[in-house]
Amino acid sequence: MLVGLFQYVTDVPLKGSAEKHYKRWKSENHLVPDAIGHLIHGITLHEGEWDSPGAIKSWKYNLDGKEEVFKERIEMDDEKMAVTFNVLDGQVMEELKVYIANLQFIPESGNDGCVCKVSVYWEKRTEDSAEPTMFMKFLEKMVADMDGHILQNQE
Repeated sequence: MLVGLFQYVTDVPLKGSAEKHYKRWKSENHLVPDAIGHLIHGITLHEGEWDSPGAIKSWKYNLDGKEEVFKERIEMDDEKMAVTFNVLDGQVMEELKVYIANLQFIPESGNDGCVCKVSVYWEKRTEDSAEPTMFMKFLEKMVADMDGHILQNQE
């Protein structure tokens, strides 16, 4: 039975530049555990290069006090400064058939900051499957917490 595709969209205001944020999420994932280690404990590259479209990585993270993992395939859009994570496996997929997270970094005119448009698309396995609310809020927190690290290293 097809349950249907759902969407969640929110904007996360950031003080760091769109270019720096996009670069970190696009090609510098290996630095993420150093920057936000309280959330992400490690990232392992399985296929491709860190900055290559279609690269497959596993992320170890802590959600609600539990160590979890998700495996994803990354896509990039340099023109839109957007990164898309297609989740292939992990705890989030126990309740879902589809989970796709998109981060688009949009420069703000008149200052150095940007807005990250966080878009999440998902399809439940069954009508009774839980909404991925915790995972969406976790993604927002990752983006927001990365801002401090970007600001420290912004030239």
